[in-house]
Amino acid sequence: MRSIDKRVINFLVIFVLTFITFAWTFFIFHRFPVSFHKKDLYLIAFEVASFRAVASFLIFNDYTLSWSKATQKTYLIKTVVNLTAFLFYAIWLYGTIPLAFLISELFFYLFVINFMVYVYYYIKNRSSVKKTKEVVIYGAGQAGLKLEGEYRNSSYKVIYFIDDDTDLQKRTIDGIRILSKTEAIETIGDTKIDLLVIAMPSVAKEAVRDIYNDLKPYFESIKILPSLSETLKNDKDFAKQLKDISVEDLLARHPKDLDKEAISNFIQNKVVLITGAGGSIGSEISRQCAKYNAKKLVLVDHSEFNLYSIAEELNEYNASFIMQSVVDAGMLDAVFEKHKPDIVIHAAAYKHVPLVEDNIEMGIINNIIGTKNTIDMSIKHKVKKFVLISTDKAVRPTNVMGATKRICELYAQNIKSGDTQIVAVRFGNVLGSSGSVIPKFKAQIENGGPITVTHPDITRYFMLIPEACELVLQAASFGKGGEVFILDMGEPIKIVDLAKKMCELSGRDDINIVFSGLRKGEKLYEELLLDDTEAVTKYSSIMVAKKTIYDIDKLNRDIQNLLESKNKLEIIKSIVPEFNHQTNEKENS
Repeated sequence: MRSIDKRVINFLVIFVLTFITFAWTFFIFHRFPVSFHKKDLYLIAFEVASFRAVASFLIFNDYTLSWSKATQKTYLIKTVVNLTAFLFYAIWLYGTIPLAFLISELFFYLFVINFMVYVYYYIKNRSSVKKTKEVVIYGAGQAGLKLEGEYRNSSYKVIYFIDDDTDLQKRTIDGIRILSKTEAIETIGDTKIDLLVIAMPSVAKEAVRDIYNDLKPYFESIKILPSLSETLKNDKDFAKQLKDISVEDLLARHPKDLDKEAISNFIQNKVVLITGAGGSIGSEISRQCAKYNAKKLVLVDHSEFNLYSIAEELNEYNASFIMQSVVDAGMLDAVFEKHKPDIVIHAAAYKHVPLVEDNIEMGIINNIIGTKNTIDMSIKHKVKKFVLISTDKAVRPTNVMGATKRICELYAQNIKSGDTQIVAVRFGNVLGSSGSVIPKFKAQIENGGPITVTHPDITRYFMLIPEACELVLQAASFGKGGEVFILDMGEPIKIVDLAKKMCELSGRDDINIVFSGLRKGEKLYEELLLDDTEAVTKYSSIMVAKKTIYDIDKLNRDIQNLLESKNKLEIIKSIVPEFNHQTNEKENS
């Protein structure tokens, strides 16, 4: 009943307001010669109001619009509705009343009706919440404007916008100044404001890092909107989606030459088999292949839990989930025969350095034999492209895991592959993976510390998992076979600096950092190249290493000898001469 009453009120407003605007316009025009008498005014006003009421009923359901929920579109609709009505009543009254009178009355009516809507909206939505905190919004775009509107009904008061667009600087939004970053720092001075919100969901991570580093001293807290895709798929208000700045936000690097068209052409309508599909890298590659419209996914993993997790996520996609090990060549052969993949991406491997050091034989079998089986089956079943996921630890390896991956690279480069193009892609650590130090540091901080770092000088390369996986697919898209591609990982990061930054982001300056000594097989820094010889590709984010020639028959004999020998480290050394095994059992710092 309440909604019906409000619709009736909308019609009453049309009639009452029309009589008022007609009376005012007549008052203005009566000083000049007019062709109608004042007594005709009421009849003409009634006719005009009737046209407006009919238009409001028929066009866009204008009469049902809620004034308390008005948007820019509301004002536009009311303007269109009344302009349409004008076209009809201007013809109806032609010759009865001057057109100039009708036009003047129309614009006065539009001004008053839209002003009334705005005032009603402002009064109804005016916050009764006491403003106790101050917030600055970085980004005066659509996201920033939406956040400003949401903060009107909260305890936060938006005191400034900051934006890098010089065309926006010096201007205001609803009376709120838009400043440059430099102006904001000068304006804030020695005070500290409660909150900075970075409202630029599409901005590059490098820009987020610069904003954080420049403005952190001036704010008690800094929050950020998630990525645009995450923000849009969530029905929550933007203010409720804000999250604390994470170390991933600060360390992530977005490749500037990501070629999504090349990736799409590579993956679209192909049957893609992914080994290790439930792991950190394999699961993200599975998601990327689904995003780029693979015809079918064949997801292989020997971990029941990992396979279950990715199956739950992609259960609506055309995918087969196969729980088996790549070490079993017979079962792998049957999978290839059944699904006939066009592309194989081999992400299955044991990657945890100390665990492989303690389980050398299983590391050799899983990494080398598993890779050899998958490559051999790809060649046998005429797979178009095989992609080996490698690691920077394969370069001058100091541990068994890295050495096994180097042997896999040698096999991939030198096998007689027939119609199958075989490429390897080498990169460093990925942020947030199951073996990353970041989850470990987070848990240690939550437990009150201390954070354990192996060595004060240890460094690592880092990249976000999605970006790394997209670059893997991009490299594979143009590889012709035999290449070892290297992803540009940027500058290496000191792990102790990473630990300090995580403490800072957590607001915990009471956490101690303890150096525990290098673990088995661990070295201070990783490399992406065996030597300084590399070739650039058409993408600056992807390089290709110089090919290493190794007689494939000898390599097969050496691998067999490695499996049978009791002195496995010696055989690995003969295959990978640069292998310098580090036990680090007694090293402390």
